[in-house]
Amino acid sequence: MSTAVPLRQRRSDKRPVWEEQPTAATTTGKSAALTLVAAVVLVPLWIIVVTSFSTQAAINRAGGLVIWPDGLTVSAYREMLADPTVRTAVLVSLGITLVGTAVSMAVSVLCAYGLSRARSYGHRPILTLLVVTMFVSGGLIPTFLVVTGLGGYGRYWALILPSAVSVFNILVLRSFYAGTSAELIDAARMDGAGDWRTLWSVVLPTSRAVTAVITLFYAVGYWNAFFNVMLYMPTESQKWPLQYVLLTYVNRGNGLPGSVNSGFGNAHAETAPLSLQMAVVVLTLVPLLVVYPFMQKHFRTGVLTGAIKG
Repeated sequence: MSTAVPLRQRRSDKRPVWEEQPTAATTTGKSAALTLVAAVVLVPLWIIVVTSFSTQAAINRAGGLVIWPDGLTVSAYREMLADPTVRTAVLVSLGITLVGTAVSMAVSVLCAYGLSRARSYGHRPILTLLVVTMFVSGGLIPTFLVVTGLGGYGRYWALILPSAVSVFNILVLRSFYAGTSAELIDAARMDGAGDWRTLWSVVLPTSRAVTAVITLFYAVGYWNAFFNVMLYMPTESQKWPLQYVLLTYVNRGNGLPGSVNSGFGNAHAETAPLSLQMAVVVLTLVPLLVVYPFMQKHFRTGVLTGAIKG
């Protein structure tokens, strides 16, 4: 007796690959891959933290970077925070990050909102010009000549304004704003709201996820930036942000002008030079590690929005 399965039922039984239950081998492979990725990220961080708390004797026994805690001490952090150059660099980095992020978000939000409104004046030519700059730029030397010609050499604004706007971030914000419910905006218009009120009371509250992610992108960029310092204030150590101090400590192994650690890299009195270098690295990581958990809940929505641009 024939037991043939109807064609419709056979089609329903054939599920797409992504709807099938994973096999044990697939689950094991995914777990191994995630463990490997986590190890690549966490092991270097662990070594940096342990080395920053290690004594000179422990570093000598390990032959360099320390993997297992041995003879822990906080002398590197105590000496680093006692250095006026490092303390000033922390304040400079915080100031540049806060001011730069505020400037970048103000420009990006206003530009993205204007470009997202189809009836706004000149939005298509402006959008075309912005996209062109993603592929064709003025170059390093013309940018340097323009900034120095405007008196930016040795000024803090030279570290912010040349990189204040990211066209990519504007396009991401524009994509989200363009998808805002037209009925919602029309209702606000009928209630008498203008463009500013609509942006502040309707568009921004409904786009907190993407706004938080773009804000974090800008903040991380300003916090980690050091190249503009090399261009516009390479000799003014009292104005250096923390990342450039880190560059000097780690890559050059030299002391800073005016620093109490002027003998760094030589026979340092109390703290191992390698511990001090790793302590500066940890100091640069702490603010980001503190901020990320509070922003993590917005990442999924914000990053998925950034994946669709139009």
